[in-house]
Amino acid sequence: MAKAVVIGAGPAGLMAAEMLGAAGHDVLVADQMPSPARKFLMAGKSGLNITNAGDGFAAAFGDMPEALKAALDDFGARDVTDWVEGLGQETFVGSTGRVFPTVMKASPLLRAWLARLGDYGVELKTRWRWTGFADGAMLFETPDGMVEVAADVIILAMGGASWKRLGSDGEWAKAFAGDCAPFKPANMGFVVDWSDHMTPFFGQPVKGCGLIVDGQTTRGEFVISQRGIEGGGIYTVSRQMREGATLYLDLLPAQTIAAVRAKLSKRGKASLTNHLRKALKLDGVKIALLNEFGRPFPDDLASLLKALPIKHTGPRPMDEAISVAGGLRFDALTDDLMLRKMPSVFAAGEMLDWEAPTGGYLLTACLATGRKAGLAAADYATRLKQGGV
Repeated sequence: MAKAVVIGAGPAGLMAAEMLGAAGHDVLVADQMPSPARKFLMAGKSGLNITNAGDGFAAAFGDMPEALKAALDDFGARDVTDWVEGLGQETFVGSTGRVFPTVMKASPLLRAWLARLGDYGVELKTRWRWTGFADGAMLFETPDGMVEVAADVIILAMGGASWKRLGSDGEWAKAFAGDCAPFKPANMGFVVDWSDHMTPFFGQPVKGCGLIVDGQTTRGEFVISQRGIEGGGIYTVSRQMREGATLYLDLLPAQTIAAVRAKLSKRGKASLTNHLRKALKLDGVKIALLNEFGRPFPDDLASLLKALPIKHTGPRPMDEAISVAGGLRFDALTDDLMLRKMPSVFAAGEMLDWEAPTGGYLLTACLATGRKAGLAAADYATRLKQGGV
């Protein structure tokens, strides 16, 4: 059978390798890091969120290219869950639709996955850094010097441009500059130049708020850090914020503005802080945010409590982002994720120009595009050997 090389041993690359190995092809996976799937393992430290079984799955991706939509249609939340359970890992669905392995860790799943790939004969090389192409072959910088590898099909799954220490440095984009959209941070925090009075609140979560962007309200928790604001609630709206939309906080989402006004009118001789705490049940961190962003207070304080504008100075650096937007544009690829300019070369995962919030969407899309590219490459390699290409 054909020789296939997968560059990148993250979820997309390993899924592509699985499809190629299952089809009987000779597969080599090369990764520049000392061990595979480092970003995947890091994600699992806080509880591995493998997919999302809630409503509105497709909406999380915004305007999807057809190739990405097709990949997710073929391998969606239910399919990911079945695949994980097929590797011997039981799962459960959380209250927000997020799906987790019962053990809440990535390492058991990865071990089972690598064992399956070993059964298919997939070979894994670590500390192999791809440096480019030469005369149709791939060049790798390895501990044993430069290595040249020829293959019938190639899958590129080298990640995006965030978390360089885990292997996604985006350096590969220089070789495809004409076909790449610029990288932008996604699922990232935002910088806030806090006043000194916010120092006691660093590290504290902000719970039970509505996050309003472009007139749409979502619910989510975030954290006050020394550097700004970050966390799942912020990541959900980070795309719009990155593009310039203002974030407003509804500090009292369970109460109507009329109810808030009524409670504010009964303040009496109490200090405003005590009244906010006792009558409106605002905790200390929310009162601190109100003082930070709301002063001088308007006459209609209720309106401010229901839509507090958050001032920031932009996203945190891209390398701190959980993921990125940008990468290989879909118009540079066929529907099967093959590079139009390089027949037999496919791409998958965060190398592609898409973005989605955290919550299982990122991992599902990486797995789905890796699967799609792997199946297409397996078919292409078979037809190549049979003289049908």
